[in-house]
Amino acid sequence: MSKRKLTRRQAWRVEKIQQERAERASRRDQAVDEQLEGGDLGHEQHGLIISHFGRQVDVESLDGDEPGSLHRCHMRTNLGQLVTGDRVIWRPASEGGVVVAQLERHSELMRPNPQGELRPVAANIDFIVVTVAVEPTPYANLIDRYLVAAELSGIEPVILLNKTDLLTDANRDEILGMLDQYQRIGYRVLHASTASTHGLDALKQLLNDRISVFVGQSGVGKSSLINALLPGVDLRVGELSAQTRKGRHTTTTARLFHFPDGGDLIDSPGIREFGLWHLEPERLIEGFREFRPYLGHCRFRDCRHEQEPGCAIKAAIEQNEISASRVRSYQHIRQSLLTEKSPH
Repeated sequence: MSKRKLTRRQAWRVEKIQQERAERASRRDQAVDEQLEGGDLGHEQHGLIISHFGRQVDVESLDGDEPGSLHRCHMRTNLGQLVTGDRVIWRPASEGGVVVAQLERHSELMRPNPQGELRPVAANIDFIVVTVAVEPTPYANLIDRYLVAAELSGIEPVILLNKTDLLTDANRDEILGMLDQYQRIGYRVLHASTASTHGLDALKQLLNDRISVFVGQSGVGKSSLINALLPGVDLRVGELSAQTRKGRHTTTTARLFHFPDGGDLIDSPGIREFGLWHLEPERLIEGFREFRPYLGHCRFRDCRHEQEPGCAIKAAIEQNEISASRVRSYQHIRQSLLTEKSPH
């Protein structure tokens, strides 16, 4: 369907609105520059971005006169895209302050915007907590998708089985057997229940002094876990979850919360359910950590690791060095990516 052509008046209004926005941005930048040049700002301090609102950010002071205080700050235009979790240098003003420099990130979590461009949504994350539950039934292929996204982000994933109070003789062996496979690969697996508080102390200990995000499908109990770890923020978590159900992921902002006993959580629907739709199928195999020692050793450079002779992945399966089920999961995800990217 072709795009509707704008009338001359409509085109004029669109151009006028864009020009007004550009002028407002220019005036804000000029005001910031005048503050910097006029000596109206306080001395430089270290800060942590707690949340992001357009051209302003909430910065928590990490030193200076009031460590722990929160300040709504403008950003200099040459800083690029700052996100929640960024560590910055800022200078206080009579109202708020100005972020003047960004410190180096040790990690960043990316997701595509509506135009398909990869953008950072959070920085300096230590753990991605892949949350599954006894109910709804966990599936290895879904876990693998989250693990691939975490691996390719360079952020350590942790698998958390929630609702362990629902384990029974009928489901225990299958679920725990599946998770044992991930432990053998080298992933850290934790168990927890917010109903019985089982495992919460071990989870808190892991997350202590680290910045973490929780990901997982709807219904696995992420909100209950967050409420248990962050008492007193129930309304905020409920509001974010409500927006997730309405599918408005791109309009929410990530926010950093402090755990009472140490550590931080960055929470946002856009982070909780990030996927692989932006990923090129050729990169997928790099997200399966136990496959990496065998990559580049197949007889054929374009080996698909299916029926080709001299396949190093197939040989590893025969030697019980790689799980055949993980290879099937890789093939399934790869085919879904190829289908998503094929022209309709």
